[in-house]
Amino acid sequence: MTSRAATALRITPLLPFGSRRAGRLFERNLLVYRRSWLVIVSGFFEPLFYLVGIGFGLGALIGNVEGPGGTSISYTAFVAPALLATSAMNGAVYESTFNMFFKLKYAKTYDAILSTPLGVGDVALGEVGWALFRGALYAVGFMIVMLLLGLVTTPLALLAIPAALLVGFAAAAMGTTATTFMRKWQDFDLIVVVTLPLFLFSATFFPITVYPEPLRTFVELTPLYRGVHLIRGLTTNQIEWTLLLDVAYLLTIGIIGLAIVSRRLGKLLLK
Repeated sequence: MTSRAATALRITPLLPFGSRRAGRLFERNLLVYRRSWLVIVSGFFEPLFYLVGIGFGLGALIGNVEGPGGTSISYTAFVAPALLATSAMNGAVYESTFNMFFKLKYAKTYDAILSTPLGVGDVALGEVGWALFRGALYAVGFMIVMLLLGLVTTPLALLAIPAALLVGFAAAAMGTTATTFMRKWQDFDLIVVVTLPLFLFSATFFPITVYPEPLRTFVELTPLYRGVHLIRGLTTNQIEWTLLLDVAYLLTIGIIGLAIVSRRLGKLLLK
């Protein structure tokens, strides 16, 4: 292949979402963090503290609440699936924003990577995959806590892990996309402005039926709520067709985000 053809494929790759070479970037990140796993797992504890403090503390005062399908469940069992979804989102967002921004703007990691056979599609896919991996670690850890606390009462709850991966995929794709538009560290205040309301209002601590209709409709269109709805249905054994909508929604958001970040990285790095 001539150098001109290779350059053309680098700018407009045959596979816009990358190729299996993206695994090399994942391996690179794995080696970088092999001595700093405490940094990776630190974000797992925030949702866990909420589970213990609010799920059990406030739950002792509230008692049972209305769960999916009109069933009556303990407040702790109501809150735990939402915090599981939040764990997956937090892990993916932290990795796909703060860490990626440093590599993109300061360390110039991707400039060096593009001097290898990897293209921008591989970089996008590798970073989304790595952010998803961090979100998966949080989700698996949180599920283990739920098992130990007796909050898993159906075998279907094991499907909450792949469901959490969908949440992480959507969050990672959106996070990496947002990072490509950021110019300075102060822009990360906007990440908190987005993620905090998502955490508080996605039917995390109370049923969505408490909202007035316009606000309820808006919340139902947010990615975290779709993840919470999906995982809560699985962990409470309330299976309905709308769960398929949750899956389709999260997959679509993730794929669209991955396509956008691939194009954005091409504009930023291939000048």
